[in-house]
Amino acid sequence: MYSTQLPQARARVLSSSEMDKSQSGSDDLESSLLQIYHHHHQNSLKLRDQAEKSKKDAIKKAGRVSDLLVDAVNGGVQESFINEKRIELEIRALAATIARFMKQTDQWLAATHAVNSAVKEIGDFENWMKSMDFDCKSINAAIRNIHQQ
Repeated sequence: MYSTQLPQARARVLSSSEMDKSQSGSDDLESSLLQIYHHHHQNSLKLRDQAEKSKKDAIKKAGRVSDLLVDAVNGGVQESFINEKRIELEIRALAATIARFMKQTDQWLAATHAVNSAVKEIGDFENWMKSMDFDCKSINAAIRNIHQQ
């Protein structure tokens, strides 16, 4: 992420007297460098933790968004499914009603055929009665004629 390389310094060889003087100065420099390194390391850890937290938060929010999208889509699908079931129930009810009406229609047709047959039989009976009446009148007239003679 960040480069930990420090710029290269040019060094020179110090004499022993200069080394004694610079020893105390190098301790200060070394402790300063250690402080900078620790500060940098702590900041890196904080940034890494923040990045991890942000990543987890983003994943949670993306999951929530996808759940909401799925719920929105499924809501329409579920409503369509419920409407389909209602339509199927209505179709079954209508099919049962149609079957019942067909049976009633068949019964009515059978009844009207029976009535028509009865009317035909009554008409046949009436014709038979008329022909019998005519025959009886003819016989009666013949007997009267014979009896008068």
